[in-house]
Amino acid sequence: MARPAQHRITLTGEERAELTRRARAEKLPFQDVQRARIVLYAAGGIADTEIAARLDTTARIVGKWRRRFFHDRLEGLKDKPRAGRPRRFPPGAGRRGQGDRMRAAGHDWSAAVEVLAR
Repeated sequence: MARPAQHRITLTGEERAELTRRARAEKLPFQDVQRARIVLYAAGGIADTEIAARLDTTARIVGKWRRRFFHDRLEGLKDKPRAGRPRRFPPGAGRRGQGDRMRAAGHDWSAAVEVLAR
């Protein structure tokens, strides 16, 4: 049997409304929807292992988001800044001079010459 959670979640009306909106949203990133569902289940008194089984994740992940919500409320559900150097270029920019398109690997002129020779 799972041990009881250390962090009991109780929601205000505004928090419940916001989390319900996020949990039902179709246009939000999956991780935001998943985190909102975790907190809503946790507020219902469900154990971490049961939440993990329902949402196809691990109890460790459920415990992490339960703990972060308990300490920081809705702000705790946002991603924290990651370590390391930030990206220098936008993801789709490619290398300098390429613009936003991919260049062909090269031309196979020998095949074109054979077709034209016939």
